[in-house]
Amino acid sequence: MKKSLIAAIVLASASFGSSAVMAQDVVGNSPQELNLIDNSAFFGDTFAAGNEGNTFADRFTFTVDGTTALNLDAIISSISRTADTGLDITGLALYGEGDTLITNGSSMMSGEMDVWSISSDNLAAGDYYLQVSGNLVGDTGASFGGAVMLAPVPEPETYGMMLGGLGVLGFLARRRKAKQA
Repeated sequence: MKKSLIAAIVLASASFGSSAVMAQDVVGNSPQELNLIDNSAFFGDTFAAGNEGNTFADRFTFTVDGTTALNLDAIISSISRTADTGLDITGLALYGEGDTLITNGSSMMSGEMDVWSISSDNLAAGDYYLQVSGNLVGDTGASFGGAVMLAPVPEPETYGMMLGGLGVLGFLARRRKAKQA
C-alpha cells in the first residue's frame, strides 16, 4: 500500500513537472515566403516583450524553378545589449521537400550577438525552407534578421573556358618573358 501511494505521488509530481515544461510556448510568424528578387532576399522576425522562456522555429520558404541548379548562401544575426536579453539563436537549417534535412548551419558567434551561416550546393528545382530556431532569453522585445542568396552553379563548359583562358595567359606571359631575355 505504501509503495503504491509513493508511486502515485511520484507519478503525480512528474506530470505536474511536465506540465510546467509544456507551458512553454512556441512563438513566431511561420511559415513566411521569401520574396526573392534576382535570387536574393532579406528575411527575419520580431518578437514582442513578455515572451521570456518561449521558443521559436521560424520557416522561410522559397522555390527553385527551372533546370539550372543553384547554390545557396545565407547568414542570420541578432544583437542585444547583453547575453541575458533578447534572444538566443540555437539553430539554422535548410530543408527540402518532405521536410528532408539538407544541411545545418554553423554558429559563428554567440552571446550578445548571435551570427549563423549556412551554405548548400546544387539545389535542384523544388520547394525548400530555411528554419531558424532559438529561445527568448529576456522579457524585452527581440528580433533577428538575415539575407539569402541563390547563385547558378557554373556549367562544366565554364570551367573549361576558364582553364583554357588561364592556359593562354600563361603561354603569353612565358612568351613575353622569353622575348625579353
